[in-house]
Amino acid sequence: MPAMTSHATAPQGGAQATRTALAWAHTARFLTTASQLDQLPGNDLPEIAFVGRSNAGKSTAINTLAQQRQLAFASKTPGRTQHINLFEVGPKDAPDAIWADLPGYGYAAVERAAKLRWQKVMADYLALRRNLSGVVQMVDSRHGFTALDRQLLEWVAPRVGNGEVRLLVVLTKADKLNRKEAAASLRAAQEVLAEIATDHADVGIALFSALKRQGVEDVAEVLQGWCVAPPVPAAAAEAALPDQPAG
Repeated sequence: MPAMTSHATAPQGGAQATRTALAWAHTARFLTTASQLDQLPGNDLPEIAFVGRSNAGKSTAINTLAQQRQLAFASKTPGRTQHINLFEVGPKDAPDAIWADLPGYGYAAVERAAKLRWQKVMADYLALRRNLSGVVQMVDSRHGFTALDRQLLEWVAPRVGNGEVRLLVVLTKADKLNRKEAAASLRAAQEVLAEIATDHADVGIALFSALKRQGVEDVAEVLQGWCVAPPVPAAAAEAALPDQPAG
């Protein structure tokens, strides 16, 4: 089976890399909202989609990552938010990424017609959105992958399997687990993800708690790493230049 990263999924870049990643995430700002795919703006920026069940803590996790209280809004009635909200990340004059907050899925009180419509919108987005480069799937660490979580995995599995789209599963509400339960949650998630892992797949798992800020730094580093190329040291850059003929 191909290797899969775990809760230690972030690049080990030290304190400076962590500060840089958190500062990058903090730049997230609202761009636009859309209820259909054809309403989304076209661009060449890498797009990271945040997905999860209506009660998995997705909005809270996004706000915690961005270190902002109300960047992503959670509806007072779970499952009622039926728009894709886009946020720019990076310098204001030259953003280097887009975060896409997709509607929560699986809330029982939503009428069937709305559920089916949004299932199609999300399935099409995950299968067809050209500049989608990564998916962050929020899964409640206490309950693990539900049938709907697995269905979403099936939608994105082909693009994850061929290496086109990266996947990070964030096990939310980890503060409610003791050490033994947290280890069991990680193992169960790894077993599910092993089903879609390939030699080309980039799949990670992170335990996450907005309350205790567990996993926030790791996730921020991973997301920045997906979108921002690391700087090339000057010496390495000079070594990579072709020899110039003497003139």
